[in-house]
Amino acid sequence: MTRSPRSGKRLGYPAAAAVFAIGMAGTTLPTPLYGLYREQLGFSELMVTVVFAIGVIATLLLAGNVSDEAGRRPVLLAALGFSAASAFCFLFEGGLPALFAGRLLSGFAAGLLSGAATVTVMELAPPGRAARAGLAATAANMGGLGCGPLLSGLLAEYAPWPLRLPFVAHLALIAVAAVLTWFLPETVASARVRGLRLRPQGLAVPPTMRGVFTTSAVAAFAGFSLLGLFTAVAPAFVAETLDVHNLALTGLVVFSVFLASTAGQALMGRVGERRALPGGCFVLVAGLVLVGASLLFTSLPLLVTGALCGGLGQGLAFRGAVAAISAAAPPEHRAATVSAFFVIAYLGISLPVVGVGALTLGIGLRNAGLTFSGCVLVLALGVGLYLARRPPEPR
Repeated sequence: MTRSPRSGKRLGYPAAAAVFAIGMAGTTLPTPLYGLYREQLGFSELMVTVVFAIGVIATLLLAGNVSDEAGRRPVLLAALGFSAASAFCFLFEGGLPALFAGRLLSGFAAGLLSGAATVTVMELAPPGRAARAGLAATAANMGGLGCGPLLSGLLAEYAPWPLRLPFVAHLALIAVAAVLTWFLPETVASARVRGLRLRPQGLAVPPTMRGVFTTSAVAAFAGFSLLGLFTAVAPAFVAETLDVHNLALTGLVVFSVFLASTAGQALMGRVGERRALPGGCFVLVAGLVLVGASLLFTSLPLLVTGALCGGLGQGLAFRGAVAAISAAAPPEHRAATVSAFFVIAYLGISLPVVGVGALTLGIGLRNAGLTFSGCVLVLALGVGLYLARRPPEPR
């Protein structure tokens, strides 16, 4: 795999980051709207989260390496196609089957984008700008995830057609992203689409980098567990426990954790890769303590403070993990390795949330959230202590 010699590459990685952000925004766009859907259709956010996670993880396992063979641009265009199909399912929503289909298609889009878009942004970086491109890739991921609920919350609260206008706006953004993708340079010189077969890949991790991968993936699991809590449970907590029903505010609360994540990623240049992973885990622990306190004392300010602190730690650890894995992975297996990393990360979004949903039935939302926060806190603290003793080598 070699880079394309086409001109215009200097503008390539910002455009690729914009495509990444637009695609990921669609995956969290419905978050503030779940209360409206629940009033109309009657469903559990838990089931929607499970359907989305199935789509993401299945795509990462089946097609995590497909862009290494078919090329980056075809995979990005396919991801945008799935994102558009998901938006149409919500736009012409006709009951629970359409809602679930929309989340499943959104999961397909996220699965394709997570690996392919990350490496596309980094491969399009000109010489000397690899660190800047790495920040652009991770910031586009988290920034896109955060902008989705902010956009839909504002439109749903202050504009007409709350269950349709957000998806019309996203379809317009997808059209812009498709045009940008069409003009991106292709970085896979021997790309081939014909004869390509999708088959289970498992977690494709080269043996030489399994140590780096394991610690990075566990840290990502803990951080993404916090993100899962905010995208699936925080809207219900804000509405039911805090009795706040402003959809724009709900979207802003969810946006805050992703905004802080993006800020945390920007700090890695100052902190350094060697200290980013353990330091991020310890900041994440502090955020989880604050989130637990917000549940215990039913405090919105504490919840937002916990989101900002936890998101900062998650972003710092996440960018350090992606940088370490991307640097250690052989070029011919880079997308597959990054996709395996995101499998673990998205398990962090889905599995704990499933547990919270199950616990909620027995002990209530607040106690389930406290139990969740405690478990993830122990995991993040353990990883942070391990990495403090054996930090990753700078590359």
